[in-house]
Amino acid sequence: MPETQILYLSRADVERVGLDMRTIIRQLEDAFREKGQGRVEMPPKPGIHTQPDAFIHAMPAYIPSLRSAGLKWVSGYPENQKRGLPYITGLLVLNDVETGIPYAVMDCTWITAYRTGAATALSAKYLARPSSQVVGILACGVQGRTNLEALAALFPIQHVYAFDVVRAAQDRYVAEMGAKLGIEITGVDDPKQAVVESDLVVTAGPILKHPQPTIDKGWLRPGAFASAVDFDSYWRPAALAEFDKLSTDDHAQFQYYRTVGYFQTTPEPYADLGEIVAGTKPGRQDDRERTMAMNLGLALDDMAVAPEIVRRAKALEIGTWLPL
Repeated sequence: MPETQILYLSRADVERVGLDMRTIIRQLEDAFREKGQGRVEMPPKPGIHTQPDAFIHAMPAYIPSLRSAGLKWVSGYPENQKRGLPYITGLLVLNDVETGIPYAVMDCTWITAYRTGAATALSAKYLARPSSQVVGILACGVQGRTNLEALAALFPIQHVYAFDVVRAAQDRYVAEMGAKLGIEITGVDDPKQAVVESDLVVTAGPILKHPQPTIDKGWLRPGAFASAVDFDSYWRPAALAEFDKLSTDDHAQFQYYRTVGYFQTTPEPYADLGEIVAGTKPGRQDDRERTMAMNLGLALDDMAVAPEIVRRAKALEIGTWLPL
């Protein structure tokens, strides 16, 4: 029997591959179109919870058209930030679709960060006004960065308002993201200032089962789009009720979360992202519609991106080969 090897990619390896945001968005669009046409296998992710508001999730998916099958084993621990540790950590495993044999294992931190931002931008492509120029970012961590980077890849962004409860994090964001993207970024003292003038709003704090939301009715102006990366943690019920269209990325996953205590005051999504991309449900239909994407984060996203990272890593001779 021939020796089987797997390619191991550390976080540094994954970052060295340098997969660009436009490619990630394009990979997700292809995958969500397949999902919308019923050609993806993806059960709702099960999880275990060792601490309040922390999770460790198993996320499997199979995308036949991309010959991509695998599992992400990912954790999110809000208290890690106080320990100087990342909120999100985990591993991603890819399996050969013909034999089932694992052929790659990689750190999932970078992929999770960038595919989540890409999912926001993909949702905005269909739900936001194409001329959107002003972004409001609430929470200036990893997702605040990758979501802005993804939106800037598709929209003519001219100005950003940034808010974070930790002023030092906000100041770093203003300096670093402004320099990286060449966009004017203003730090603000109140979350309302990051919402009321913005065409695109992203809330990207920790996901909380029992949040104390901030954004109120009337803050988001008509015609704006919002991405609730942190579920409904930032949005009061009255603010959520104002949306003309609220979408998610997977109905089954949304309902599962509802059964375990999330989304108790969140309206039922009218569509998921696969339905919107596939054209079976409409995107934005009016310039004055308030629209929201409450994407939950799917294994589909990871399996759309990971094989391309492996392909490029092999071409660049990045990574370590290990016996299985």
